[in-house]
Amino acid sequence: MTYTVAVRELCEFTAKQGDLDLRFTPAPTALEGMAGHAVAASRRGVGYRAEVPLSGSYQALQVRGRADGYDPAQQRVDEVKTFKGRLDRQPASHRHLHWAQAKVYGWLLCAQEQLAHIDVALVYLDIGSQQETVFTERCSADDLRQHFEAQCERFLAWADAQVAHRAARDAALAALAFPFGAFRTGQRPLAEAVYKAATAGRCLLAQAPTGIGKTVGTLFPLLKAAPAQQIDKLFFLAAKTSGRPLALDALERIRAGRPGLPLRVLELVARDKACEHPDKACHGESCPLARGFYDRLPAARATAVAQCATDGAALHQAGVRTVALRHQVCPYYLSQELARWADVVVGDYNYYFDQGGLLYGLAQTNQWRTALLVDEAHNLVDRGRKMFSAELHPATLAEARRSPGATRHAPVKKALDKVRRAWVALDKECDKAHSGTYTVLEAFPGKLLAALQQCGSALGEHFAEHPTEPDAALQAFYFDALHLVRMAELLDAHSMVDLTPPPAVQGKAARPGDSVVCIRNVVPAPFLQPRLAAAHTSTLFSATLLPAHYHADLLGLPADHLWIDVESPFHARQLQVQVARHISTRFAHRTASLAPIAALMAQQFRARPGNYLAFFSSYDYLQQVAALLAQQHPEVPHWCQSRRMLEPDQRAFLDRFTESSQGIAFAVLGGAFAEGIDLPGPRLIGAFLATLGLPQINPVNEQIRARMQALFGTGYDYTYLYPGLHKVVQAAGRVIRTPSDEGVLHLMDDRFGQAQVRALLPAWWGA
Repeated sequence: MTYTVAVRELCEFTAKQGDLDLRFTPAPTALEGMAGHAVAASRRGVGYRAEVPLSGSYQALQVRGRADGYDPAQQRVDEVKTFKGRLDRQPASHRHLHWAQAKVYGWLLCAQEQLAHIDVALVYLDIGSQQETVFTERCSADDLRQHFEAQCERFLAWADAQVAHRAARDAALAALAFPFGAFRTGQRPLAEAVYKAATAGRCLLAQAPTGIGKTVGTLFPLLKAAPAQQIDKLFFLAAKTSGRPLALDALERIRAGRPGLPLRVLELVARDKACEHPDKACHGESCPLARGFYDRLPAARATAVAQCATDGAALHQAGVRTVALRHQVCPYYLSQELARWADVVVGDYNYYFDQGGLLYGLAQTNQWRTALLVDEAHNLVDRGRKMFSAELHPATLAEARRSPGATRHAPVKKALDKVRRAWVALDKECDKAHSGTYTVLEAFPGKLLAALQQCGSALGEHFAEHPTEPDAALQAFYFDALHLVRMAELLDAHSMVDLTPPPAVQGKAARPGDSVVCIRNVVPAPFLQPRLAAAHTSTLFSATLLPAHYHADLLGLPADHLWIDVESPFHARQLQVQVARHISTRFAHRTASLAPIAALMAQQFRARPGNYLAFFSSYDYLQQVAALLAQQHPEVPHWCQSRRMLEPDQRAFLDRFTESSQGIAFAVLGGAFAEGIDLPGPRLIGAFLATLGLPQINPVNEQIRARMQALFGTGYDYTYLYPGLHKVVQAAGRVIRTPSDEGVLHLMDDRFGQAQVRALLPAWWGA
């Protein structure tokens, strides 16, 4: 059995050396890089071949890639690298890596074309000036072969180990038995649907009720399908931090059911959660864990993978940290390196769906055959919108203009001032036409876009010229502007451009140039669709995916995607659903609703003391009801979610739900306690929902409604009704978690009695 590796991956494994150095230096975007490669190819003579596919082998290792260009007349292979700034400041380690790649391509061409020698050229193209700097070395085929074999030898031990691991993994997964003996009700049809989708190479949208064990019910069948479908990696993508432990626990249970299962599981966490020295910069002169990172990486990597063979938690966050500190390397970047060697990676949505998603990039580079599990997929609509939206705030520009980079360097100040003038002119124009109100523009303003593009170039040159002058304010504006320009280039019907004026302060009107400029993504489907299509199979699952066409439209699911609505194992007799038709929680009726809500909650608590969750549409509404309950019914214990709760505070909030405690916990619908928490049995016996969860009616949402109406013909439902009721069903799902649970659910709004609303609630409720 052979192991296939890309030239880039081979050389990054064998030729990287020295420090981890993440000091900001401007780099070309992917589009700029592609354009630069095209420019370099267009300057070559007749017969020049660009993007030459090459492959070669050494023992059991197959190496493949594409040389940037080959000139048969000159017998020269080009490795083209685009850059910004000054080439003489390029780290020696980067040049070493580039030569390693170029010489591998040189040997593959010599072998393919039967050449005795070849000129190997590093072509550096300055994106700004379009000038080339070329370094050429004439190499004999024999020297290049020795170089190629030396790289392969360094990699071969890993390749052999990976082939052996893959064979053992696939054999074990093929024989894997369900870890719990019997499936729960509803779990088997879910597992069968996931397995069939994987076998057919399809996308599955799966609605399955809370509490049936969706995580195990999706992971197990995909692991079983992996050997026959030749799946290289399984990515479990979670919407929130709470989703990762559930997946890791499920994988531990699967592993426990078959001791010694050779399955490498990696947990990816956010950088701020993994950083050991948050007060230090990410380079060797500042952080000791960055100094010599690539020199110590091989030993750390070997330890982590070896430890994983005997300890299933070795590649979880704590395990990676232990290994990293033992070898004095950065835990965060060690985990990113280990993603190449893991079988299952558990991480946030952004690791795959974001424009710079690590897992998607690795999968494309290495041509992995991947399987995706998207947990709580109803969240992907909002998360996708945020990923592909961009905002520019006047305060960010103001801080950049006051920064040392602007005050000391005239070109920087000039570029920022030009952006400010274009922004002021735009606000004046919009104020004249719309009297300072929220405004949606037909296109991104051309003058502001040109100013931002020129400013981006000026700042890029500045950062390249002054790499040792950190300037946080200037960098913050640069990144925001860069993202805005990038999204402006991709602007289409899926997004809209708007200006939001600031509120008047102490009666003073806002000044021109103080608006917030936004490219607001409304339909993330065009950005998510290519990433879903790149996977061999994907399953998006949640308890709240009705109606299915809403998610298919907004997430860009393939036209031939599959759908399953798993029957609930729960029964109406387990959940007593009460609709308070005498209460309206509409904003206009909010004050009048306070006393009836407090009375109903107190009445229910007296009838059946225990633990309850009460959900409201806002903190203000929550606090008003809580204050009235405390005043009129002081005998009812209660506690409240506060704004911007930190994780320790969230844990303390949940720790009050014990098997013997009693009280009502007040929370905001859509917040940290409305989904992803598990309080079975007497820890939670009921819930109150004083809201339909509908988003606020405001100018932004009304524009989204109009865009949804134009695109899909159902603007109100897509903007307000469906998103609101998804939150309601998720929150209510906290009550019944096991087949033995019993509880009560009070839906406190007369609109819950409407037929259209009831149709979107779980059928087993019997509401």
